[in-house]
Amino acid sequence: MSTGPNRPAENVITVYIDEGLEEIVPGFLANRRRDVQTLETALEQDDFNTIGVIGHRMRGDGGGYGFDAISEIGEGMEQAAARQDKVAIRRHLSKLEDFLARLTVVYRR
Repeated sequence: MSTGPNRPAENVITVYIDEGLEEIVPGFLANRRRDVQTLETALEQDDFNTIGVIGHRMRGDGGGYGFDAISEIGEGMEQAAARQDKVAIRRHLSKLEDFLARLTVVYRR
């Protein structure tokens, strides 16, 4: 089973996940989509602490769910928040939005 956008193959990012995670991955991804809104608000308010906390959580959780890209984005976000680098935070936020928009999950049996 797979979930994701109905897009041309060249635009899709396919991630293969163990079928044992099939029940919890949709919730994990929904939370990351909510994080996008929280990060947008935090960035507007110069709330670097919130950005750092979310980045740290993404860095730690992403790989455990099979999403190494989310871990990498989270690490970059956490580091940028520590520097209060709004340009880098925006860049990582854009990467997260793009990844989530193009993602298709395929569960391996």
